[in-house]
Amino acid sequence: MIITLDFKSETPIYMQLRNAVVVAIGKGDLKDGEKLPTIRQLAEELGINAMTVNKAYAILKNEEFITIDRRHGATVTRPEGGRGEYREKLEQELTLVISEASLKGVGRKEFLDTCADIFAELAAGQRPIAE
Repeated sequence: MIITLDFKSETPIYMQLRNAVVVAIGKGDLKDGEKLPTIRQLAEELGINAMTVNKAYAILKNEEFITIDRRHGATVTRPEGGRGEYREKLEQELTLVISEASLKGVGRKEFLDTCADIFAELAAGQRPIAE
């Protein structure tokens, strides 16, 4: 699994790691049922503290993107249900992103075109995108 972290970013490392895994699942780079590296392996590979990886894995587990079994480690899972609960989170995050984009001069059409391009890129992976 190739993950690039930006140690100069204001985004905490554990969130960068969480986000990278979610994007990899979304693009189809990580498949349902695929095993992830152990916490220690990934920490060594990325040159970060094992507790940072543990925190990212805990968030991913809580969000149902992975399951963790003591004997078998972390495995990718596709979240089931929760669409209603997620919609509120989605609206909050999009409100922030759209506000920032608007303040930076990105218009509605450009924003929607960018979203369409991202959906198309994700659909090019093997994971089906909901319509």
